[in-house]
Amino acid sequence: MKYFDLHCDTIYECLAKGCNMDNPVLHITPDKMKAYSSYIQCFAICVPEEIRGDAATQMFISSYNKLTEQCNKYHFKLIKNYSDILEVVKNGDKGAIFTVENASVLAGKIENIELFKKFGVKFVTLTWNGRNELGAGAKVTHSNGITSFGINVIKELERNNIIVDVSHSSDRLFNDVVLHSTKPVVATHSNSRTITNNKRNLTDSQFISIAKNGGIVGLNFFREFLNNKPDKANKYDILRHTEHFLSLGGENAVAIGADFDGCRLPDDIGGINDIEDIYNLFLKENYKESLVNKIFFENATKFCENFDK
Repeated sequence: MKYFDLHCDTIYECLAKGCNMDNPVLHITPDKMKAYSSYIQCFAICVPEEIRGDAATQMFISSYNKLTEQCNKYHFKLIKNYSDILEVVKNGDKGAIFTVENASVLAGKIENIELFKKFGVKFVTLTWNGRNELGAGAKVTHSNGITSFGINVIKELERNNIIVDVSHSSDRLFNDVVLHSTKPVVATHSNSRTITNNKRNLTDSQFISIAKNGGIVGLNFFREFLNNKPDKANKYDILRHTEHFLSLGGENAVAIGADFDGCRLPDDIGGINDIEDIYNLFLKENYKESLVNKIFFENATKFCENFDK
């Protein structure tokens, strides 16, 4: 099968553990990738809240170097341009997209977006759960929304054809981003707040806003985002969130952003090797194969291919 995943923290984990991607404790390893005829994975660098300024920028550079090393070591293509995605799909290869989770890596300097362009960054999550120079994340109690710097960052990201990611945004920041964006935005790893009442999930109006404007939303496998009783979370919860998003008109907007190596998975999901079972679960539950292919591959692929046109 073909698979496109909008978010993982595997490279961050490799840096934190001082290991390579062949470490069997990781949710994503080269051996587990082999099951897929075409596989595109977005690898995020997640910058912790306590790291700021030039230290955050240096962590970003170190992460890029680590991802490049792993691509060379395990023979998957580092995607620098959206057109590279077509090549990966055509050749049945494995592809890696470098993304940013928490734009504190800019260290408050708009000129650092040149580093994003240089290293081929394609998605930028504006915040993590707290505050940074752009605005307030999902766990900030009294959000002041977007800052003037954040507005300028959105404009510059769009000018450079880099996708704005609203996962982790506070509700007020989300509204401000939509107001100031001229291109579609995405939520790379967020579920439905109607199904699971967690601030990291999207309200119905937020999902509709993303979908209506041509964006996509990646379903997150974090047990706390899947089920109001996290210890009871399982694969079927992914179906519940999918069904709700589809009921809101999301056939062309729902994708996968599993958050592998960055979350506590349900007990019945161990990593990238279980994706095929989840795919087959959708088919077993009478989803049309054409729709399942959209969710697991085509929606994300088409969005990226068309973003800079």
